[in-house]
Amino acid sequence: MSLDTSTLYLVATMVAAMLGAMLLFFGKQENIPALKWWGTAYLLGAASVALWTLAAGALGEMLSLALNAVGFIACGMVWNASRVFHGRKPNLPGLVLGAMAWIAAVMTLAPEASAMRLTIGAGVVAAYAALTATELWSERRRTMQKRWPAIAVPLLHGFVLMLPILLGDLLHPRDATFAGSNWVTVFAIELVLYAVGTVFVIFMLVSERAVTAHKHAASMDPLTGMFNRRGFAEATSRVIEREANAGRPVTVLIFDIDHFKGINDRFGHPAGDEILKLFSAVVVNTLRFTDLSGRIGGEEFAALLPCSLEDGVIAAERVREAFAGSGIVVENGPVDTTVSVGVAGGPAGTELEVLLAAADAALYQAKRSGRNRVEVAEELPLSLENWRRKTAGVGSRPQQQPGIPRLA
Repeated sequence: MSLDTSTLYLVATMVAAMLGAMLLFFGKQENIPALKWWGTAYLLGAASVALWTLAAGALGEMLSLALNAVGFIACGMVWNASRVFHGRKPNLPGLVLGAMAWIAAVMTLAPEASAMRLTIGAGVVAAYAALTATELWSERRRTMQKRWPAIAVPLLHGFVLMLPILLGDLLHPRDATFAGSNWVTVFAIELVLYAVGTVFVIFMLVSERAVTAHKHAASMDPLTGMFNRRGFAEATSRVIEREANAGRPVTVLIFDIDHFKGINDRFGHPAGDEILKLFSAVVVNTLRFTDLSGRIGGEEFAALLPCSLEDGVIAAERVREAFAGSGIVVENGPVDTTVSVGVAGGPAGTELEVLLAAADAALYQAKRSGRNRVEVAEELPLSLENWRRKTAGVGSRPQQQPGIPRLA
């Protein structure tokens, strides 16, 4: 059974137009600019193909050039969509550069140099496809490890979007041999599959980006921008495992802002929120880039430092002094800002729960000793069970379940 290539070609354009409209709709509904770019590119490409298929014989030279330019601009929009998806600004000169370069080249060629026109057009489309693949590849190296379809599709895109450019004149009845060839039939079917496959990849990227954003939000404290309890536990577990494999110690600090309830009662919760944000800024700016920190409770913060206990104590003192000297002024006057710190460290392989429990006990001692001070936990055993046996009945704080402790 023979398939009419013009019909297949029109079906492909209708599918592309439908998918483009869908991308544009979802882009507006979800306010995703990249989907709007992709949707518009689909619609422009579909319009270019449809007009070439239906009316190329009736078009003059200038309209033919304009239609070809629209096809190249559609390629440029796909590239810009990948830029926008990664948070980069659209490259507007690059958007039209391919179309302008092709028109300029064609204007200098003799009318009979059709093969050279096809070659130049193929090069422009291939360049846009390579730029798109490069954008997606750079994102893959940063965050996404299983995105080979997103790299392969732009490369295929370079071949498929040549259709309105390379085959526009060749699909007309005057070239019946080419129009009826099996290759054109396969290419028309491939266009339909490509249109559907590209939209699948686009939604895969958008979905993966949304999942990543939700995971990030679930691990962050919205007030301070630091890790929350869950995010801190997950991040520190990975660091402790890495340091243990290398045979290096780690140190845990637990901070509690002094008299925080009194600050809320006297100055109001907005002032309390400012204190929390101030302290988080002090911690982030005072500790090293490699140190992890988070807000694990109301006025409770913690940090994990890949260093010895001695260096951890020095870092804790720096944070305490910086916070005590920062101060904050509200409408009712200045607010005293001090913090108590508990520090615990252990040899490589010490369990996270042991470090947290020991630092919490040291923090409790700092509170009892007058606040605004740093207390250091005694030498630790490696396991939580040994720690519990060691501290049972010694007058320490009540035993807690494994995990990040909360202060009374």
